[in-house]
Amino acid sequence: MPYVELTVTIPTDAWIGRISRDYPDARFRVLAATATDGTGAARLEVLGSSADRICEAFRADDSVTDVTVLETACHRRRLQLETTTPVVLTAIQSSGVPLRTPFEISDGRMALETTIPQEQLSRLGESLTDSGITYSLERVQPEADSESLLTDRQQWLLYEAIDRGYYDTPRRITLVELADELDIAKSTCSETLHRLEERVLKQFVTGDCEHQPDISIRAD
Repeated sequence: MPYVELTVTIPTDAWIGRISRDYPDARFRVLAATATDGTGAARLEVLGSSADRICEAFRADDSVTDVTVLETACHRRRLQLETTTPVVLTAIQSSGVPLRTPFEISDGRMALETTIPQEQLSRLGESLTDSGITYSLERVQPEADSESLLTDRQQWLLYEAIDRGYYDTPRRITLVELADELDIAKSTCSETLHRLEERVLKQFVTGDCEHQPDISIRAD
């Protein structure tokens, strides 16, 4: 099945469309979301210096019926909410495409990635269009080999670790902090990182890496 990346433009009549545009520098990281019978529920992280004001904006929005703050940290709020306008979620779910989380929303745009059959991708496009939602197809990659280097979860964790500074020198975030921010156990985070690092390094050393440098190593 092809791997697909899309950018969905969220309508302004959707709560997250309005509020994310009001705070364009903030990041809304959706950890879980579902829509049923015209209502929606989401668990998300709000990242940015305006996180506290954004939570108040959620509470003041008429289409947001419930807001529960689960965790508070500097420039970050983790919360759960319910809404009466799950426009984009409804369009995606009605197409039969499984929603892959986490995904991010920023300034009225939602970044989605998934691996689905071509016919399901067509249904997704039709469902979004019928709902008046515009989108752009950023990338379509042919079907990956079943023995691809990293699993989807390993890739997600690797990208998050890089983005949050775990591999910076010096590190901007510790393993404990990384696991906490991603809402996973420290042991799971450590083991997953170790396994993906092992696979990447072994592929590089064995010569399977496409861009392996032409070098020799000597023990002097």
